[in-house]
Amino acid sequence: MIFVTVGTHEQPFNRLLIEVDKLVADSVIQERVIMQTGYSSYVPKNCEHYDFLSLQAMEDYIKKARIIITHGGPASFIAPLQAKKIPIVVPRQEKYKEHINNHQVDFVKLIDRKMHNIIPVYNINDLKYKILDYDKISNSDSNIIKSNNDKFVKGFEKIVSDIFD
Repeated sequence: MIFVTVGTHEQPFNRLLIEVDKLVADSVIQERVIMQTGYSSYVPKNCEHYDFLSLQAMEDYIKKARIIITHGGPASFIAPLQAKKIPIVVPRQEKYKEHINNHQVDFVKLIDRKMHNIIPVYNINDLKYKILDYDKISNSDSNIIKSNNDKFVKGFEKIVSDIFD
């Protein structure tokens, strides 16, 4: 199962939902997909979807999912990391009116460079390949997630502290 979440930001993230829905329609994705669509206006045709989910439902889907695809909000990609899963992270971009600026892009680049435990997607056309190669990418030596939650949390706290100091 693949779980997609766009968080609770009030601007739509149709670009991600449309791409995943298209990949299901084209049989690139052949497993069940569940989407949390938030304030997006696109209604998926090929995926089970919910506007919003309870915290418990989110945790359950994250735990059950083989792949989690999320936007670049820290809480949304930290949850899969805490479940010892490597998320595919597609940051919202200002040019598509998905956010007020590109802080998600900048933040995802920073986390990828410093922590190496997410799979970033900046060009939506690359999402297909990250999904198809997910097992290979997530099991590579460069993704050191196996038991480094403590290290990640400490590193993440330092990054956030450095940003706001």
